[in-house]
Amino acid sequence: MATIKISCIQMNITQCSKETNIKKALLMAKSAIDLGAKIIVLPEVFSTGFCYKDLESIAESSASQRVEEYSTITELLEFSKIHDCVIIGSMIEKKIEKTGVNKYHNLGFCIESGILSGVYRKTHLYGMEKTHFSRGEQICPIKLEKLGITIGLQICFEIRFPEVSRKLVLEDADILITVAEFSNPKSNQWKALVIARAVENQIPHVACNRIGTAPLASYFGNSMITNAWGNIKAEAGNEECFIVDEIDMDETQRIRGKVSLLDNRQLDLY
Repeated sequence: MATIKISCIQMNITQCSKETNIKKALLMAKSAIDLGAKIIVLPEVFSTGFCYKDLESIAESSASQRVEEYSTITELLEFSKIHDCVIIGSMIEKKIEKTGVNKYHNLGFCIESGILSGVYRKTHLYGMEKTHFSRGEQICPIKLEKLGITIGLQICFEIRFPEVSRKLVLEDADILITVAEFSNPKSNQWKALVIARAVENQIPHVACNRIGTAPLASYFGNSMITNAWGNIKAEAGNEECFIVDEIDMDETQRIRGKVSLLDNRQLDLY
């Protein structure tokens, strides 16, 4: 596959209102699919926002502990199957422990054509997340079998840690995806980080941020799609919208063929 169209769904998240948010996300996703998008990227915890006050009731789990049985994932699986698309985002998960003490995670997911391709539990927690969530234990990319590409998924705060994206790239990620609730007044930092992660790894980067307000923060959007040079191919403003652009999957190797940053690392000095 030489090229693939990808969309960021930059949405205003209604706090703790799962049904409203999922309905909006899928309506916007359908519009992007109608324009040819094959991969749909949603913001961080798109279905609820960081709804700490109702964490017990809005977090999802299943008796079997299978992510496929979470109600939000089940709905996304059906949508993905009908439209033969990929959906990437994150949501709040409750893992039921035998000890009786439940663990909550910021759960990243990749769904391809009605199949759960993989999950990633956020490892670098920010602010109040450290009080309410447990961190994930592994950073690894997710393979999309039908498209034949590998997704390097990271979540919001993790964009500040070059080690996260570098590990994903060293494990053969083809596209770096960041799902976020990156808040005001850090729009300049966001833009610099999105571009930097693409440039230093010579990889396309799709970064999806939310807009709107929550009890403790407001959000500026500026979702972006860059190529492996770090050039911005599509960028949203601060309104609710979606952006769509085409990624050249062969361009990465052409760029690395000119100057390969990965091959020129002096590992004995690190």
